Amino acid sequence: MKTMTTLACTVAMTAGAAFADGHAQNWDMPMAYSATNFHSEQGVMFAERVKEYTNGAINITVHPGGSLFGGGDIKRAVQTGQVPIGERFMSAHANEAPLLGWDNLPFLATTYADNSKLWEAARDTVNAQLADLNLVALYTCPWPGQGFYFNKEVNSSADTQGIKFRSYNSATATFAEELGMIPVQVEAAELSQALATGVASAFISSGSTGYDRKVWEHLSHYYKVNAWLPRNYVIVNSQSWDALDDATRAGMQKAADETGAACAAKSEELADFYFAELAKNGMTVEDAGPDFLAELKAIGEKMTAEWLETAGADGQAIIDAYNN
Repeated sequence: MKTMTTLACTVAMTAGAAFADGHAQNWDMPMAYSATNFHSEQGVMFAERVKEYTNGAINITVHPGGSLFGGGDIKRAVQTGQVPIGERFMSAHANEAPLLGWDNLPFLATTYADNSKLWEAARDTVNAQLADLNLVALYTCPWPGQGFYFNKEVNSSADTQGIKFRSYNSATATFAEELGMIPVQVEAAELSQALATGVASAFISSGSTGYDRKVWEHLSHYYKVNAWLPRNYVIVNSQSWDALDDATRAGMQKAADETGAACAAKSEELADFYFAELAKNGMTVEDAGPDFLAELKAIGEKMTAEWLETAGADGQAIIDAYNN
């Protein structure tokens, strides 16, 4: 059964009082990525839609770039009612709730269409898991496919031994370890500094991250692997959500549905643009070679099997629903 912290209770009571006296609510929305990242830009559009569709009942102020809470703190801030709403990388919480790693299964759903199909298969089960964490997901949005950044040519794991590898969740840490690299937890907002200071010299991410962080200043190669298309999700504290009246919730959900669709379309639109920009700024952008790709797929099969062990029947049900 869910528990409600004293702080979350206060948020809920304040929300109810706000509507009782007819005043609008002002919600702060922390986001982990830079203001110019498409996820953050879509978050601003979501806030504008919410204000319109709730007739001004909810005014959301977006705080990008980890400026209000660092990326690693956003979920807990929403969960405990420090803020009513926020955005985070879903699989960042797979250590706490393995099911939330559903979108990091290597080479299972490697196109936008397949990723959307996988989300539809996972949605109900994931939402039930989030409810147990005192959270409500309003919308999710995929990143472009994940590939590898290095500061040298890499043809196989023989070339990756001992490299310090920025990880952002358990799946990326596993990839690093299997390839003989040393995983280092680094949030997106700290990536440029980590590369500049040698804390990390390689990572897996989309072209978006490389473009946003101008990684061509530190790295030389990007290998297109398209291992998975992970998702960010915009989440609301359950008590804050439940305190809203039906019309306000409907308005926010309408804004969320529209923003989720627009964000996914923008992600797909930008995928090739990011590759072109990396190349334009001097990086070698190419498909992973056959030996390296074969190693990655073998690791991916192992990771999927391990995920199924931890996610259990619910995880298997997601994959079965996707495959059917």
